[in-house]
Amino acid sequence: MSDSPTQALCRFLAEFQLSDVPAPVVERTKDLFVDWFGSALAGKGTKPVASIERFALAQGPEHGPSQILGSRRYTTPYFAAMVNAAASHVVEQDDVHNGSVFHPAAVIFPAVLAVAQAEGHDGAAVLTASIAGYEAGIRIGEFLGRSHYKIFHTTATVGTLAVAVAIGKLWKFDAERMAQALGSAGTQAAGLWEFLRDAADSKQLHTAKAASDGMMAAWLARDGFTGARDILCGPQGLAAGMSTDADPSRLTDGLGTRWATAETSFKYFASCRHTHPAADALKVLMARESLAAADVEAVTAHVHQGAIDVLGPVVSPQTVHQAKFSMGTVLGLVAVHGHAGLTEFDAHGLTDARVSDFRERVVMVLDAEIDAAYPRQWIGRVTVRTRDGRTLEARVDVPKGDPDNTLSREEIEAKAIALARYSDSASEDEMRAVFARAWHLEREPHVNQWLGGERRRHVRV
Repeated sequence: MSDSPTQALCRFLAEFQLSDVPAPVVERTKDLFVDWFGSALAGKGTKPVASIERFALAQGPEHGPSQILGSRRYTTPYFAAMVNAAASHVVEQDDVHNGSVFHPAAVIFPAVLAVAQAEGHDGAAVLTASIAGYEAGIRIGEFLGRSHYKIFHTTATVGTLAVAVAIGKLWKFDAERMAQALGSAGTQAAGLWEFLRDAADSKQLHTAKAASDGMMAAWLARDGFTGARDILCGPQGLAAGMSTDADPSRLTDGLGTRWATAETSFKYFASCRHTHPAADALKVLMARESLAAADVEAVTAHVHQGAIDVLGPVVSPQTVHQAKFSMGTVLGLVAVHGHAGLTEFDAHGLTDARVSDFRERVVMVLDAEIDAAYPRQWIGRVTVRTRDGRTLEARVDVPKGDPDNTLSREEIEAKAIALARYSDSASEDEMRAVFARAWHLEREPHVNQWLGGERRRHVRV
């Protein structure tokens, strides 16, 4: 009898070694790690992260083996992963996989690094575990399909399972134990998009819980705790409860030949990824036509349904974070200030009357071609009507940051330095030291002491 899709996926995840992974995929994983490191630091001091860190410090020890990167405190792996994951998802600069609409780095690296620091794992083990988490999470996200993402925040739900796999790989789980970890992770998976309507802080809770709950699921499986063996495809499993278009074939698509980790995109703008294609297209159009914001009468952003589902509820943003989910605000920043980065959002996202006025001139419309290509491809297309009566159009098939239009290592480093500077959480010299280690992570004998702070002994988590 052949394996079920879940069994086949678990067998692959348990058995592959770092030597089986093509060198470009390993190098890409280092890129993703450095990119994540900057995002984790950038969340320091923000309201939701501060709340979650206060909870962690109230419930856990003040000292431990695993570092909360922003504050440089040390605690248990569970709470370090929780806080670092929350911090990674605040400024909207963490990576994303288009096909699964999943942000892997924000949940996987915080958990893997925290456990590796506690137990003394080396850099090669961190890379291997992280790749396993990416491969699992991306495939499970694709499996759950577009209907899942309409209601559920995939990074929260799928992220819990991806973390369980990554930690299971760090602990060398066999296929059976990997399935048990998935079972306990899947039954905890949660995270709803409703928070966007209220500008609530839930998005950071989503990544915090995915990292810590995934770690708990792996720990329990290691301890012999059992979970549903087919939490993905079972008649009362994830697909049954959270999807109407689940495709089990996505779980095993190209196992061992297609390395989905390398398909992951970097974020160029500091906003929800659904705004990026249109922002890219508007930037191209305004440069091509030498337009100023005042020249624009109206903008139509041609989008896929997922963009309407996520961005549509944000009509009048009340916080900077909510503004990052407003298509009109993002396009307004691009039109008025030339970019929609961290400083533009903070300085102008809510207070610049020109941006607010531009926002009111933007509409989103569903485009059949763009919707058919999504989520495999995120096409950007805008139509602009100018005040002098012209109708102009621009299209971008590969937004900045996608694998075919990726960031160079120099750009990744510059982005990470800017993110650390944004929160005043690390100096450029400290970040350069991080880069020197990260680019050769497979040779690192340990993954401790990335930044200053007092660290305690290794512990078994």
